[in-house]
Amino acid sequence: MFDIGFFELLLIGIVGLLVLGPERLPIAARTAGLWIGRIRRSVTNMQREITSQLEAEELRQKLAEQQRKLDEGVGRVRQEVEQGQRQLDEGVGRARHAVEKSLDSGTAHRSSDEARPGTALATATDSTPADAAMPPADSPRPADPSPPAADEPHPPASGTEDKDSSSR
Repeated sequence: MFDIGFFELLLIGIVGLLVLGPERLPIAARTAGLWIGRIRRSVTNMQREITSQLEAEELRQKLAEQQRKLDEGVGRVRQEVEQGQRQLDEGVGRARHAVEKSLDSGTAHRSSDEARPGTALATATDSTPADAAMPPADSPRPADPSPPAADEPHPPASGTEDKDSSSR
């Protein structure tokens, strides 16, 4: 702080001893030491406060920069989501249009099929090709053409045969 060497301190001590006298010099030195200590503590506290304020300001600037970057990122993502939503809406609209168009053409095709003989039965019941291959419900079922496997036991025809075979 001050560039005071040994000889300067010795000169100040001799002048103080001559001015104040030997009785008041120790009290004056103690008081001067207390004041110097208080001044140093005050200066140190002010330096700490200034440093903390500078650090706080630096953190605020970093936080503001991060917030700005985050806002830009959110804005970009929001734009991408909105663009994706528009594309999705357009795709859904095109698909809906295509389905409606195919349904309209299917209805027109179906009405022209009803006009031809032989196709009225299939279109009147709205059956699918799989339904058309199925026999009617009131017709008897055909027998199973595949014989049972050799390792599978034959089911007993009645309960009496089973009792007879177990008693043998």
